[in-house]
Amino acid sequence: MRQNPERRTALLDAAIEVLADQGARGLTFRAVDQRAAVPTGTASNYFPNRDALLTQAGRRVFERLDPGPEVIGETFALPRTRASVDRLMHEMVGRITAFPSGHLAMLELRLESTRRPELRAVLTEQIKTNLQENIDFHLDTGMPGDADTVVHLYLSLNWLIIERLTLPDLFDEARTDALITSLVDQLVPPR
Repeated sequence: MRQNPERRTALLDAAIEVLADQGARGLTFRAVDQRAAVPTGTASNYFPNRDALLTQAGRRVFERLDPGPEVIGETFALPRTRASVDRLMHEMVGRITAFPSGHLAMLELRLESTRRPELRAVLTEQIKTNLQENIDFHLDTGMPGDADTVVHLYLSLNWLIIERLTLPDLFDEARTDALITSLVDQLVPPR
C-alpha cells in the first residue's frame, strides 16, 4: 500500500463525498479516483479492499468533525451552567451541519454496517469511544448533568441533525436553534 498521507487523506475525503452523493453502493475505487481527480487505480493502491475504504472513511469523518483545540480551550473558560451547555450544543450542531457530506456518509456507513459485521464492529467501537469521550469531557469540565444527560443530548441532537440534513425544510435554522435550546433546557439540570 502507498504511504503518501496527503494523498490518502484526499482519497478518504473523496470517499466521504461519494458516500454522501451516491450511497454505499456507489462507493467504488473508480468513483473515489474520479472524485479525487487522480489516475484510475490510485485508490486501490492505498486501500486493500472496499471494506478498508469504508472503515477508514468513517474514521476520517470523525477526524474532520473534531472541534479542535480552540473550541476545547474556550470550553474550559465557560461558566459551568446550562447556558454554557446550550452554547456548546449549538456549536456542535453547527459544526456537524456545516459538513453535511460527513454526516450523510456516516448514515450510509451505518446502513451498510447492518450487512457487514466487521464494519458494524468498527463503527460501534468508534461511536462508543466518541460518546465516552464526550461523557468524560462533560464530566471533567464540571458542566451540569451526568453521563445520562450527555447520552440523552447525543440521541436527541443526532436525530435533529438528521432531520436538518435530509429534510431541511422541516425545521428552518431559527426553529432548529429553538429546538436545541429547548432540549438543553429539558435535559440539563440547572445548577
